[in-house]
Amino acid sequence: MATPSHPVTLPDVARPDAGTILASRWVVSDPAHQRPAADSVVDSWERLDRPDAMLTLTTFLSTDGGHVLNYAQWTNDEDHHTFVRTQRPALVRAIDEELPGIQRPGLTRYRLHDSYHAPATDSTGQDTGPAEEVGAVVTVGFETDGPDAQRRLADEVIAGLREHPVPGLLAAHFHLSADGAGVLNYAEWTTLDAWRAFTQGSTSQALAETVAALPGVRPLGPTPYLPYRGVVNVPAP
Repeated sequence: MATPSHPVTLPDVARPDAGTILASRWVVSDPAHQRPAADSVVDSWERLDRPDAMLTLTTFLSTDGGHVLNYAQWTNDEDHHTFVRTQRPALVRAIDEELPGIQRPGLTRYRLHDSYHAPATDSTGQDTGPAEEVGAVVTVGFETDGPDAQRRLADEVIAGLREHPVPGLLAAHFHLSADGAGVLNYAEWTTLDAWRAFTQGSTSQALAETVAALPGVRPLGPTPYLPYRGVVNVPAP
């Protein structure tokens, strides 16, 4: 039940059947190995007899050339645990034989909490026109002291973005780790330049001050990515 992958396949982050989201970094020793590492991931999954619970896998290239971000959507954790026991060892072994030296710091399980979407009209009520394409993804990580801190952080930042929309920011999806220890903001931008302009502006400063005032929250900083390749195993409903 697969459709072929193609360059710049982006996930439908808010698809309702994605019960769990798995994010992991594969660190490479040389920037020249970054694309081959991402290709090996996608190619291996395309050859695999994939379980129906695996919905999508998308790879992103960090702009510093240091790692690949794997963002996977599954219907549930139980089927993924079964995959880890029965199929993952052979998949990883084959990749390591083809491209040795990849470091895997670990995987984090997330649930999507809420999302900000750019408004469809401007401040005068005029339609902003056709939806723009995602040209870059920037993730921002946070350490948190439990579920209350997770939700408070996500809700406060989303409220700030809704009050002060940012040019070039198409969406910001807040993922809460299953263990309560972290939050991942997966933000979709028109371009990296739009994100860089945001980091120098007043809204960025105001949001940073909001986050700094929240108890039990420690920012880990942003990581910019370029979307690369993916596999859609089950199309979004």
